[in-house]
Amino acid sequence: MVGFAHEQMTDFDGSPTMVELLVPLFREVYEQTGFTRKDIGFWCSGSSDYLAGRSFSFVQAVDAIGALPPVNESHVEMDAAWALYEAWVKIQTGEVDTALVYGFGKSSAGTLRRTLGLQLDPYTMTPLWPDQVSLAGLQARLGLEAGLWDETALAEVAHRSLTDAELNPHAVRRGGSSVAELLQREMYADPLRKHDIAPVTDGAAALVLAADDRARDAAQRPAWITGMAHNIDPQHLAARPLTEAPSARRAGAAAGVAAGVEVAELHAPFSHQELILRRELGLADGVHINPSGGALVGNPMFTAGLNRIGEAAGSIWRGEASKVLGHATSGPLLQQNLVCVMEGTAR
Repeated sequence: MVGFAHEQMTDFDGSPTMVELLVPLFREVYEQTGFTRKDIGFWCSGSSDYLAGRSFSFVQAVDAIGALPPVNESHVEMDAAWALYEAWVKIQTGEVDTALVYGFGKSSAGTLRRTLGLQLDPYTMTPLWPDQVSLAGLQARLGLEAGLWDETALAEVAHRSLTDAELNPHAVRRGGSSVAELLQREMYADPLRKHDIAPVTDGAAALVLAADDRARDAAQRPAWITGMAHNIDPQHLAARPLTEAPSARRAGAAAGVAAGVEVAELHAPFSHQELILRRELGLADGVHINPSGGALVGNPMFTAGLNRIGEAAGSIWRGEASKVLGHATSGPLLQQNLVCVMEGTAR
């Protein structure tokens, strides 16, 4: 990974179109890497036509690339972290040696809580219309009753995220709290309070991949991908233990998560889910979790996972860490998980 840029919108009224958001992000990663449009061998995007409310909305976003000459382009109806996976595989085949991954989503276009309910089992769950926040409340309650965490642990996650976000210019939320003060706030979806829940966020992101000497030419200290994997748990919520994330555990093992990880950017849209992921990935107490503030301070649909990976790579570019982990999730209650391990030295 040699370049990354993203935008998280704090306001919705009059927010720009996705093309208007993407054009300056492409310009930024070109400046970071020294590449031009002609240097990119493969383009891959992540978004959702359903969320956008129109067919082939991702084709309109291709306008940000430019109409001519034609480009080698693909799309996933997922978080752009999965577009990153496709681009990484494309480079592994030897077909290309550079790729630009981008994603975009306007969560404010509808009622996100209700829209995401359509991810559930269409026969037994969707007809009940449980929304994502209410389901997360049930998951958090199960953990509380089982003694896996308490309300203080949730407040500590939120407080650390809000505090770290004070140094993140892209954060939608930041600072201004203490653990004691957070615990005094009223419940929103018992046992969750609003600070335990990621904010509805519009945004876009772009990330550049390069192989071998192309990477060394583009960045002084590339973030070399040493392992990447994704896994999925059953869609039906009764088919898996909700206080666990077996797919995260399997993806972490396949990606090579082991001792030595210094920074981990975890895509946890709810505070208790960070605790689940830390346990499943076997992260030690000394690992710096979400120095960007994580999803609790900005969670744009279809780029939040890519943001976690890009933010983790940034720790290597800045010389703050030598081995990092980026994580993305999709689906209800950590159903799908992708893990990317990066190091500052090529193997």
